[in-house]
This record gives sequence, C-alpha cells and structure tokens, in this order.
Amino acid sequence: MQTVVITGSTRGIGRGLAENFLAAGCRVIISARSQAQVNAVVAELRARFGEAPVAGLRCDITDEEDLRALWGFASEAGPVDIWINNAGMSIVRKPLAQQSVSDLCNIVDTNLTGLLLACKVALAGMQAQGCGQIWNMEGFGSTGQMAPGMVAYGATKRALNYVTAALQKEVKGSAVQVNTLSPGIVVTDLLLGDYDLQSEQWRKTKKILNILGDTVETVTPYLVRGILAARKSGTRVAWLTGPKAFWRFLTAAFNKRDLFSEYESRAAEAG
Repeated sequence: MQTVVITGSTRGIGRGLAENFLAAGCRVIISARSQAQVNAVVAELRARFGEAPVAGLRCDITDEEDLRALWGFASEAGPVDIWINNAGMSIVRKPLAQQSVSDLCNIVDTNLTGLLLACKVALAGMQAQGCGQIWNMEGFGSTGQMAPGMVAYGATKRALNYVTAALQKEVKGSAVQVNTLSPGIVVTDLLLGDYDLQSEQWRKTKKILNILGDTVETVTPYLVRGILAARKSGTRVAWLTGPKAFWRFLTAAFNKRDLFSEYESRAAEAG
C-alpha cells in the first residue's frame, strides 16, 4: 500500500485527490491548517473507506516545524511514496496597485515560501529513505499566462515551475522524482474567490470558464491515474491540454454548460 501525503486536502482538488487515492487502495494523509477541519474530513473518509487507510494532521506549510511533524506522522508506518504540494491561496482579482501589502505578502508566503519549505522537508525525507515522488501543482501563470488582476498569483505559479525544474536537476540520478500536476481550470472556492460573482467582469469571464472549466469530480480521477502510472522524474500530468482546449472552443456552441449556478445562487443569498 502506497502512502500519499496531500497538503491542503480537506476541500477542493486536494479532497478529490484524497478520495481517488483511497479508492485506488492507497494510504492517504490529510492536512490543512485547522485540526478540527482535518478531523472532520478524516471521519467522513473513514466512514467510506475504512479506518486504516486514512489519517490526518494539521499543517501550516509556511511553518517548517509543522511540515516536519507532518512528514514524521506520515512516515510512522513506512516510507512516504508520494507527497503532493497542493496547498495554496489566491487573492481577489484586481490591479496590483490596488492590492494590499498584507495580501501580497500572504500569497507569496503561502504559494512560494510554503512551496519551498514543503519541498525542502519532503526532499530531505525522501533522500533519507532512498525514494519517493514530489508533485507540485500548477495554476494560472505557470506556463506564462497573463491577465489583468492576476499579477501576484500568476507570479507565484510561474515561480513554481522554476522550483520544479531546478529540483529535477538536483535529484537527477537518484530514485527521488520531482513532477508536475496541471489540473486546468477547476471549479473550486479558490477559483471563485478571485471574483465578485455579482459583477459585470464575472459575467464576461464565466463564459470562458464554462467552456474550459471542469469539476473536481471530473479532473481528479484522471490526475490520480497519471500519478500512479508515473515512473520517472520530470513527468507532467495535465488535464487541460492544448488540443482539448481547442476542441472545447470549437464545439462550444453545441455544448452549453453552467458550472457556476449553485455558487451564484449562494452569493446572491449572502448578498
């Protein structure tokens, strides 16, 4: 049974990955900043998959001691086979000149410093045990995409690809792998947190997102199959490829989707 650690795995893509790894027979370690939230999700997953395969521990990825504790917790029963750096954050989409200093510091601290610390801890642990895979999660900006209001988030994700490529050189010739996950546009609270769902900007943007976007339930089984099939460092498992995006636009007129009606209804009720 392979052991999989997923940071930021109590909701969204992380939660979907956890469920699919459990369904594939893996042992999964859940983590998030709140132990109460971790406990609740672990209980839900144990009710579905049994007690033995799933456990969890709170972890703030900006704290190296928390990360060391997570590694130690996960490795108690044997080697950590797969470590997925999924935890991250976004900030409201608006021009850089209008962003607060605290938001800018927080997103860099989480998405970049947290990534570096998590890679540092996982890499040290895997080098000590002699094997393992680290997977880093791409996002908007990773491959050079640019859009107004996305400067800070895009910069952190562009840096993620540099970190991944540089680490691949560091592990070359060893049994440790550093790989990339590219989920595409997935409907999660993180994505929707970028937008005011009552704004004109959102009404324009959601047309594109309804063409290119997908749900957690659609994307995560594919990602897990790709991870479990990977055998070499430098592997990239991508859901939304160029040809797939092209086909989506080509057939958009015949495939009307609304991925956001539930979220918009909630936003309207809250407003």
